[in-house]
Amino acid sequence: MTIRETKTIAKPFNDFTTFLSLHFPHKVQKISIDAGFSCPNRDGTKGRGGCTYCNNRSFSPEYENCTKSISEQLEKGISFFSHKYAEMKYLAYFQSYTNTYNDIDVLIGLYEEALSYPDVVGLVISTRPDCMSEELLKYLEKINTKHFIIVEYGIESTLNKTLERVNRQHTFEESCETIKKTACLGIPVGGHMILGLPGESYAEILEHASTLSNLPLTTIKLHQLQIIKGTAMAKEYKILTDSFHIFDLDEYVDLCVDFTERLNPNFYIERFASQSPKDLLLAPNWGIKNHELTQKIIKRFKERNTFQGKLYLKNEQI
Repeated sequence: MTIRETKTIAKPFNDFTTFLSLHFPHKVQKISIDAGFSCPNRDGTKGRGGCTYCNNRSFSPEYENCTKSISEQLEKGISFFSHKYAEMKYLAYFQSYTNTYNDIDVLIGLYEEALSYPDVVGLVISTRPDCMSEELLKYLEKINTKHFIIVEYGIESTLNKTLERVNRQHTFEESCETIKKTACLGIPVGGHMILGLPGESYAEILEHASTLSNLPLTTIKLHQLQIIKGTAMAKEYKILTDSFHIFDLDEYVDLCVDFTERLNPNFYIERFASQSPKDLLLAPNWGIKNHELTQKIIKRFKERNTFQGKLYLKNEQI
């Protein structure tokens, strides 16, 4: 069966629900956890103030609270979701800040506490590509033989000029190296990208898809550039508005389709957008929820008779 035939059977792209169904016979829900981590780009190790676009409050669920223990956060999160499905299981999602940035013994204690909680069947660990030690990778390799695990790395852009502008304090080459090391140990790897960072042309954004497609990623998260109150980027946006292109809804729908056409057809797309609290969001204000946006993207795929990987060209590995 060809790629085209498989994509026309259901959705025109591989979604994260399909990926989870390959591993679990039941519904699985991520429970976000704030374990009280810092970030080397905030505590002075690499920089101060963090990435220019970052306000951690913009993606932290209400039930998440770092003053509570891992178990307390899981209890509250699970009670929030458990009424939906009787057979629901859960993934402990270490989300806020840099979730591998601490002493190895502290990290292991936190991960083990999460894995020991009833109905938790695995871990999702979000981190920076410059904050993964060899020692921790060896531990995660062992965990991966017994539990479901994904390590998500914030790539954000494949262009070093952009990474420098948004104060990431790491290079794309560092992302590539860490992704390869992780994947070589058999650990599923996720990548996170922001579409529309300042200074990037439409062609450069699409080239991200081609570049990423040669990395050993399992999943990918996309989201639109959002201008969030209280960030350095909000100040930059006010002063240098012309250097930003804020996509309107229809433009972004087309961008997602264009991007996905060029993406490795074996990647699983976890999401196309992020949704920040209205009281923090300056732009763009589309007024729709993520699932509504996804339906618009699926409709646009069908209108254009296209699918994930249609324009994918396999090149030599990066």
